[in-house]
Amino acid sequence: MIDIQKFWAVVLNQNTNAIRAFFAPTAYVNWHNTNEHFTVDEFIRANCEYPGEWTGEVEKEIQAGDTIITATHVATVDGRLSFHATSFIQVKDGKIAAVDEYWGEDGEAPKWRQDMHIGSKIK
Repeated sequence: MIDIQKFWAVVLNQNTNAIRAFFAPTAYVNWHNTNEHFTVDEFIRANCEYPGEWTGEVEKEIQAGDTIITATHVATVDGRLSFHATSFIQVKDGKIAAVDEYWGEDGEAPKWRQDMHIGSKIK
């Protein structure tokens, strides 16, 4: 298996060459929220050319056969933007073969749920 903590560290640091080393040549990345399919080079470009400096942490990691599932908090260093990503990372021969990822922007509960006075803050 790959070192998923190291993978996320190089992704967040936008380190082009280090990111590429994790992927098999024919790997792909799907971002389902925006209906986008990327080759490795396209993914690296989208990730590394995104403006700003990033930070984050893997909050949960589960291994199921050849798949690593992560829930990761990703935010800009200045705190203006904050997201959570759920990633299903398929590994073959020690390299990432495919990633199916789901991104959500962090924020407050919608007003209609706040008005119902249901739920409570996780942290």
